[in-house]
This record gives sequence, C-alpha cells and structure tokens, in this order.
Amino acid sequence: MLTGAALRARWTGLLGPFVALCLGVALMSMTALILVSARPQVPDRYAGTEVLVAGPAVAEVSGAFPERRPWSAERTTELVDRLAAIPGVRAAVPDRSFYAQAVRDGRPVGEPALSDPQGHGWSSAALAPYRLVAGSPPVRADEVVLDRALALAPGATVTLLTATGPTRYTVSGTVDGPGFFVADSAAVPLAGGVRVIGLVTGQDADPAAVRAAASAIVGRDGSVLSGDARAELEPRRDARTRWIGMQVLTAMTALAGFVSIFVVASTFAFAVAQRRREFGLLRTVGATPRQLRRMMYAEALVVGAVAAAVGALLGAACAPAFGNLLIDAEFQPAAFRVRIEPWPPAAAFGVGLVVALLGVWSASRRAGRVRPLEALREAAVDRRPMTWSRWIGGIAATTGGLLLTVVLSRAGAADIVARALYAAMALTLGLTLLAPVLIPPLTYALTWPLDRLRGATGMLVRHNALTAVRRTASTSAPMLLTVGFAVLIAGSVATSSGAYASRDAAAVRAGTVLVPAGTPGLSDAAVATAGGTALLPTTVYADDAGAGASAPGGVPIRAAGVDPAGFARVNGRLSVLSGAFDALRDPDAAVVSAGLADRLGWAAGGSAVLGHPDGSSGTVRLVAVVADGSIPVEMLFTREAVRARDPSALTEAVFRTGPAAGSGDGGSPEGTDDGRALPAELGARLVSVADYAEGRAAEEDRLVWIATLILIGVSAGYTAVALANTLLMATAHRTRELLLLLRSGATVRQVLASVAAESALVVVIGTTVGLVVPAVALLAIRSALSEQVGVPVDLVIPWPTMGVVVGGCLVLALVASVLPARMALRAGPGGGIVHRAE
Repeated sequence: MLTGAALRARWTGLLGPFVALCLGVALMSMTALILVSARPQVPDRYAGTEVLVAGPAVAEVSGAFPERRPWSAERTTELVDRLAAIPGVRAAVPDRSFYAQAVRDGRPVGEPALSDPQGHGWSSAALAPYRLVAGSPPVRADEVVLDRALALAPGATVTLLTATGPTRYTVSGTVDGPGFFVADSAAVPLAGGVRVIGLVTGQDADPAAVRAAASAIVGRDGSVLSGDARAELEPRRDARTRWIGMQVLTAMTALAGFVSIFVVASTFAFAVAQRRREFGLLRTVGATPRQLRRMMYAEALVVGAVAAAVGALLGAACAPAFGNLLIDAEFQPAAFRVRIEPWPPAAAFGVGLVVALLGVWSASRRAGRVRPLEALREAAVDRRPMTWSRWIGGIAATTGGLLLTVVLSRAGAADIVARALYAAMALTLGLTLLAPVLIPPLTYALTWPLDRLRGATGMLVRHNALTAVRRTASTSAPMLLTVGFAVLIAGSVATSSGAYASRDAAAVRAGTVLVPAGTPGLSDAAVATAGGTALLPTTVYADDAGAGASAPGGVPIRAAGVDPAGFARVNGRLSVLSGAFDALRDPDAAVVSAGLADRLGWAAGGSAVLGHPDGSSGTVRLVAVVADGSIPVEMLFTREAVRARDPSALTEAVFRTGPAAGSGDGGSPEGTDDGRALPAELGARLVSVADYAEGRAAEEDRLVWIATLILIGVSAGYTAVALANTLLMATAHRTRELLLLLRSGATVRQVLASVAAESALVVVIGTTVGLVVPAVALLAIRSALSEQVGVPVDLVIPWPTMGVVVGGCLVLALVASVLPARMALRAGPGGGIVHRAE
C-alpha cells in the first residue's frame, strides 16, 4: 500500500528511470532480434538445386573467411561421373566460376566482389535455376549469355573484363538472373579448381537417398549439403559482412547494457537525494531502514516491469527498420531479413528487471541510512556527499582503469579497442564516484568569469552547485559518460587508421601505385601496360599442417606472387631471418613468414606439401624465412607460379618507381612509364603511396566509421536523454526555490538566466571530467600502436565529433531545464508556494 501511494505521488520523479530503462531494453531487444536473425542465406545461384556436393572444409582462421578447398581436375571428373550415376540424378554439374565484369562506354560497370565471381560455365545456370529468355546457349568460345537487365539483345557484342584482360564476346542469349555464362569448355581455362558440384535431380527422386548415396561417394573428400545447410556456401563477402555486423551489434548490446545500468543507477540515486525529507518523515513515523529499502526495490520492480515491457515491444517494432539500415550500411547482406521471435524480447525484459534492481541497489542503501531529523531540514546542503563506500569504490575503479591502460599499452592489435573500452568503463565509474570531490574546484574555476558580471547570477550559480554537490554530480554524470565514450570511440578509430596507413606508406619504396578503379583487382593486361612490380594474391593450403579430422582441407594460407627483384626494391621493411630471398626464382620455390613457419614447423631449406587454387598439389622448397610484417602475406611465390595455378586471381596493386603521368582520379587515362596511355576499360588508376596506404583499407575504414557513428549514437543519444531527464527532475524539484527567488525581487529573466547558467555549468563540468577518460585511454592506444607499427603515431582528438555531441547536449540541457522552469514561474511570485514533504 505504501509503495502504491508513493508511486502515485512521486510518479514524475520516477519518469527519468522509466525512460532510461525503456530505451535500454528497447536497444537490447532490437539488437537481440537482429543477432538471432543474422544467419547465412542460401546463395541465389544455388537456390534451384536441392543437393550440393562441396569441397573439403578448411581450418578456421581468425579474421578470415576462406573458401572450401577445390578438387583436382582428375578428382572432379571422377566425382562427376560417379555422382551422375546415382539413381534419380539427371546431371552432376561442376560449378566453374571466375571473375568477369562488363565494360560499357569504355569503363567497367557494376561493383562485383572478388569473393563472388560473376563468370560461370553455362551448365551452372541450371543450379539457380535461371531461364533462357532469349537467344540460345553459348557454343563457341567467344559467345556469352548474360543478364537481360543489361539490355543487350542476342547478336550484340560486349566486352568482358577477366583476369587476363578485356575480351570481346558475342551475346548468344539472355537469362533472367545475374552473371555471365560462357561455354563450359571456355570456362575451364578461366576458372580455378571446382569447389561445388550441383546434383540436378528428377521430380521422382528421393532427396534422402540421393544425399546418402552422394555422401558414400564423396567420403571425407567433401560435404553433401541440402536444405538450409546450403547456406554454408554463401559468398565470402556476405559472410564477412555478416561477421562485421555481428561485432557491431554485440558492441551495441554491451554498451547499451553498461549505459543502462550506469544511467538507471545514477537516476535512482538522484531521486533518492531529492526524497530525503520524505524518507525522514517515514523514519519519524516508525519506518525501519529495511522497510525503506523494500519500498525502493518494490518501486524499482514496478517501474522496471512496465518500462521493460514497453521497451521490449518498442525494440521488436523497430527491429525491421533498423535491419534495413544495417543492409544500407553494408553491415548485413542484401538478403537479410529480421525474424520476429518471442524469446529475444522476453530475455531483454528479464535483463531490464535485473538492471532496475541493480540500479536501485546503492540508492536503497542510502535511503535506509536517512535519519528522522532529515524531515526538519529545509536546505539542500549536502553534509556528507562522499561516503566511505564511495571513496573506496571511486579509488578502486579509477586505479583499475589506470592499470588497464598500462596493460592496454602492451596489447596486441586485436585487443586494443576492447581493452580501451574496458579501461574507459572503469575510469568512468571511478570518476563518477569521485565527482563530489572534483566538482568544488571545477565550479570555482568555471564560475570565476561570472564574478566579473554585474548582478547576483554568478553567485547563485556557484553556490547552488556547491551547496548541492550530489545533485550537481548526478546531473553531470550522463554528460561525463557521453563525452567520454564519444571521444574515445571516434579518437581510437581515427588514431588506429592513421597508424596503419603510416605503417603501410613507410613500407613502400615507390613513386606511384597502380590500383583498381571500379574493379575488385587488376587484370594481367593492366599490369603489362603499366609496368612495375605487381602483387598477385592467392590462397594455398597446407596438406601437412595437422589440421585434424574437422578440417580435411588443411590450413588456408594467404599468399601472393611477386617479381622477387622488384619486390625487394619497393619493400622497405623486408627482413630475411634465414635463407636467401633472391633464391625465389623457380615455380617450386617459396618464402614464408616467421609466424607461419613456427606454427607449422617449417624452416628455410626444408619443404612443404601445398594445395593450390586449381586443385593440384605439390611440394615446394622453402628458400627463406622473413620477419612477420615484412611481407603483406604469409607466403610468397613467383608471379608466374601463382598465375599458372590460379587463373582467376587479380592483382592487388602495381608499384611503380616513376611519377604519376595523370591526375590519378580515374577520370582520364593514366600514363605509363614510357608515356603510353592506360585505357579506361582496364579499370585502373595511379595514386600516390600515401593515398594507396589510406585506400588499401578504405572499405574497412568506411565500415568501421559507420560502426563508430552507431556506437556514438547509442551512447551519446541514450545518455543525452538521461541528462535531459535528470535536469527535468531537478528543475521540477526546485519549483519552490525558483518562486522564492521571484518573491525576493528577482525578475523572471534573471531566474531563467540562473537556471540556464547552472545547466551550462553541469554540461561543462561533465565535459571537463569526461575528457579525462578518453585522454588517458587514447595516450595508451597511441603508445601500443607506435610499438606495433614501428613508426610515430599521431594522437587524433575528434574535435568535430566532440563539438557536435557537446553542442547537442547543451541545447537539450537548456530546453530540459529552462522550459519547465518557465512553466513553473507562470504563476508569479505569490503562486504555488506551499509547504510539502519533500
């Protein structure tokens, strides 16, 4: 009964915790729904085939999304013959895919991904299935069937850019789906090894029997996939996009949980500070500390249940729209759809209740310590804003945060951001607990300019802040959190991006770099026309790596083909630990990084058995071991060796010693070393070494920055609302005080000016203390990066981001405080002054 009466009488004071908890649960419900919906999808080009036979799975590598290992040509022929003989199977189709891109108006069109090749043999069209809507299938080597959306009729000519260069084809027909389909015989020299064989079955075939028979034929040399299991063959681009989206959503969920607990606890603590006289009256009439704590928990449970229920439903309603935003931002594949299931909102509801109880825990203990004499107090003077528990907790959290920054300075590249976030959380908690100690000197320093103004505004602002230190600390806490996380997240991303770009630029000794323009890589024709030292990436597989039964395909290894002499000239970080780099001359020779050699037990002068992208296997000689980081991959071969074994590989970049002859913007033909123009249809442009270093991870940087904005939006937007809630509660609680100022002779403008100045002071105090958190963490990040990349790293402070966040919070704070104050003052000096139990 007492709890119900308190809720009815004090519902406005609980509005802040309600809004904070509702938003937190909505975020958790929304992100949880998206997380459970983010599952692999069956690729469209395999959607028409019920049973697929895929090559052997390879070992998982952190941060990589390797394809399955291809079969050799002999093994492919054997499997196709045996699989086609299964009862009910009309055809066993080996899927031969390769890079292909149309050239229109002299330039490549579309944005294909290297991991999702658009060129196929004609037989693969049946796996989708795509229907031939005009013309006839390709027969000759110079014929192609393509998507009718390109608006090219049969008989027209089209230029396709492949790994070898631009080639003219005659359109023999069109289909109702994407891709370029050439004759099967023409696809063999363009594609690498076969990784997928599709089984086209008859209508009367028994899928279970077909799967069983195919599994018996393939054995451990592959996998038989059907139904939803076909999603394992999703393009690597989609798998990577989904993985990045999962990281962003996980970080959002963790951040939302931390911010929810932080804000709810702060808001409940502030509500308790405002209700000291009420608790004193309850103690006077006989209430025990235990009863007060039970009342606080009951209030939190009721508010938490309602807020969590509303938040869970709100998150479920917003999830589809947010999922579409993730697709637009390329954090989810285009086929992603949010599936509404009951348990994620239910789990978020449960977490919301736990957050509410955790948030009120400290506040309830403080309420239980209120003395009966508090009912007689009129002033809001804080006699003891710093308790022993607050001292201990603040010092412990701050010390822990500083220790984490020391550990952060020695962290690896993969752990820097995560440890920085943990350090920031600890420092934020510590500084919030110690805020009553920091506020008095900051208040004196920040209000000093007001002393030079005529009038009593400066004095009122200063003494109000100093008298109610706990109130000032509670209202500035959301601002501390907002500024701290916004500056830390944006600053760490900018500092890391600059560090890695500086490292890559310092490692290249070249005048200009030829990079792709509108294509996923450079063809052999572009490399030959431009000249220079080329880097041709590929993937090989270690047969003798002991990958175990779970990975019969072995361990995938990032490799590349280079001209050894030219590579040694342009690589400023090449460090040979053993062997001789100049021995990299023969097709069976390889250079290996020290980390890979240690992991697989290799050494210079030894040998290794490797599988190649065309499905062949062979022994290579390890002629040298180089230091980690001195080559951009894990193994190096000659360029000729890679091209012979990976016919669809594209060159990543060409390093040239001469200056740029063109503008480098891709808008006009670039010049070559001998002055010849580089045709635009090759999809290449010249850039400086610095631009190459920055653009090498441009796509990842773009995704990281979008993720950064999302995280900043979550933390800053959420805590800004909490700031407005807290100031609204504080202003509403001070109605009698504001009316007394009017009765004392102050004008409405003066009272509102003092309220606005106090709100601005809260924002400035929160910003000042909040900047300590990212400053410490960013200095540790710079130290760690400098040691890792081996070059000086500039500390980047995101001033524009901080300006937007602080400016937005200031406007919100002024509106949330001045507007209710103006409404309270409409009654005039004589209105609304009644004595109530506060």
